[in-house]
Amino acid sequence: MSQSTTFTILLGGELRLTDRLRAAVAGSRFIAADGGMRHAVALNATPELWVGDFDSTPADLRGAFPNVPKQPYPAAKAATDGEIAISEAIDRGATRLILAGAMGGERSDHAIQHMLYGVQLAEKGFDVLLTSGDEEALPLLPGELELALPAGSLFSVLGFSDLTGLFIHNARYPLRDFHLPFGASRTISNVAEGPVRLSLGSGRAIVLARPYDLSGV
Repeated sequence: MSQSTTFTILLGGELRLTDRLRAAVAGSRFIAADGGMRHAVALNATPELWVGDFDSTPADLRGAFPNVPKQPYPAAKAATDGEIAISEAIDRGATRLILAGAMGGERSDHAIQHMLYGVQLAEKGFDVLLTSGDEEALPLLPGELELALPAGSLFSVLGFSDLTGLFIHNARYPLRDFHLPFGASRTISNVAEGPVRLSLGSGRAIVLARPYDLSGV
């Protein structure tokens, strides 16, 4: 049987085990980035590689996975541990990347960088999902995107540039052939009426969804 080309990258942000998270990572291969290895314990997963400078890895965690190969890097390096882990996954044949623990935690700079890098990866043809378990993010590029969201859940579209030809279907606030200027808040806090379909003519954005937040009901 061929190996999976879906890789879950365990990052250092917050992660809550949910049914959607478990379903997303089922059958995937795992690579841990530094302190993100703590999520392997919760997921009952054994990563095939552990990379990083290990500056955010407590001593007890370092000894918890003695058989996982470690690939150490100096703290003074030109890329984050997460980016290094993603590069290793790509080198191993990844076509789908799940960035688990990408959305929150103490370092908002890392969370924002993960979203930006996720869009760049999508532009290169990778299927990308960022997740904290509670919150999910998917890059939106020219073309179509469908989100399997329950009715009443919240989602937002954040433009990283001007967006043109934006369509949002099956939402409380639909849009048709809309131009969203860069930095505008028009597409924040929409409400799904079931699976949401989006399409974009030009620009780049990310869709942030809260599938367990049904405050829009």
